[in-house]
Amino acid sequence: MRGKFSGFLLVPQIIFIVLYGVFVQYDVQAGPRNASDTTSSEHFDKLYPSKFLFQDVHVMIFIGFGFLMTFLRRYGFGSVGFNFMLAAFVIQWTILIRGCLDLEDIKDGKININLETREITNQPYVSITILISLRFLNADFACGAVLISFGAVLGVLGPIQLIVMAILEVVFYSVNEFVIAHKFQISDIGGSMVIHTFGAYFGLAVSLVHWRPELKDAHPKEESVYHSDLFAMIGTLFLWLYWPSFNGAPAAGTIIGERAVINTLFSLAAAGVSAFAMSSIVDKSGKISMVHVQNATLAGGVAAGAVANLKIGPLGATLLGSSSGILSVLGYAYITPAILQHMNIHDTCGVHNLHGMPGVLSGVAAVIIAKATSPTTYTTLELSAIYPGRVNNLDFQQQANLQLAGLAVTLGISIIGGLLTGLVLKAPFLGSVKHQDLFDDRPYWNSRARNQTIFQ
Repeated sequence: MRGKFSGFLLVPQIIFIVLYGVFVQYDVQAGPRNASDTTSSEHFDKLYPSKFLFQDVHVMIFIGFGFLMTFLRRYGFGSVGFNFMLAAFVIQWTILIRGCLDLEDIKDGKININLETREITNQPYVSITILISLRFLNADFACGAVLISFGAVLGVLGPIQLIVMAILEVVFYSVNEFVIAHKFQISDIGGSMVIHTFGAYFGLAVSLVHWRPELKDAHPKEESVYHSDLFAMIGTLFLWLYWPSFNGAPAAGTIIGERAVINTLFSLAAAGVSAFAMSSIVDKSGKISMVHVQNATLAGGVAAGAVANLKIGPLGATLLGSSSGILSVLGYAYITPAILQHMNIHDTCGVHNLHGMPGVLSGVAAVIIAKATSPTTYTTLELSAIYPGRVNNLDFQQQANLQLAGLAVTLGISIIGGLLTGLVLKAPFLGSVKHQDLFDDRPYWNSRARNQTIFQ
């Protein structure tokens, strides 16, 4: 692994360095200024109080996702470590790919990078500026999709396979985003379709291709212990706390973003209560499952994503959150075992239950709400941000059709892309994981402990 693993990381990194040198530059706001120009300091003064909102999403990606996957008793290093590796890799790769698809700010043939301050309006109910780096925020969103897929194959794929999966998935992810967000102009502020549904079904498709019969029966290392479940709860709590920022960040500083935060918080709270209640119901002894608490409590954030900026009201938000919490627990209790036994799909983290089904639920809710929207539901300003295609054409049935088409395209691209990627990952030189090394850190990580009981 020594030379091969390093090569698969360093060669792309060298390519990134070259491409960044040729095609990426600071925007005027981040570039050098003359000594008498105070704009740069004023710009920083505006940015500093905003607390760099994208850092909330950063915390979710690096701490939330990373620690959520530490439940495996022998794969804690891999869960946090490979999560870190993939996220750092994907941030760089995504900015380049989005530039190729013209999803970034292109000037003079180069991708411009800054901490963006964007003029919105002088309306009294909307803040003047958005203080957030949309470049890095979009890169973090792509990380989210890749890490969701990582959760489906956690402990089953080796690190080299994970790197190649990330390279290919970002391409499919960006194409899907280009089609449904920029061509169809769907509303999906929190990425329930673009991020969660895509990442879940991409990962499940990869898992299907890499099915092995020994995964059908419980693997002795695919289990948690008391302290590993506690570590996973750290990830859960960070994700739960910051999810309103995740859904509201793309519209930060506006009434739409404020509504997204409120709806997400209601949905999360409802999902949390429902998950605890349903966990006790599905257990024959009436006890609560830590797996359900770690995951199903978060389903409300996913379910709110596609509709978080819409006028669904507290009733709609809590109803959606409660439904997603119940659906997620039922998924862990009944659907995951069923797809394992009958469809040969192994889902280590249960991403189908946390991201896949709640993401589809949110997508369907977005279709229904779009159809129920009337020309008087939103102001023209709000409409231009939520449904930009409807500003000059108030046909909301057409918007509902586009929302449904966006969900279908996401499922299609994610599944087909995952199957193709899975086939590529079966290449012998990428190093498949041996049976005895499944869900185990020992083949990849050194321990500084004097004895090796840490891996036992």
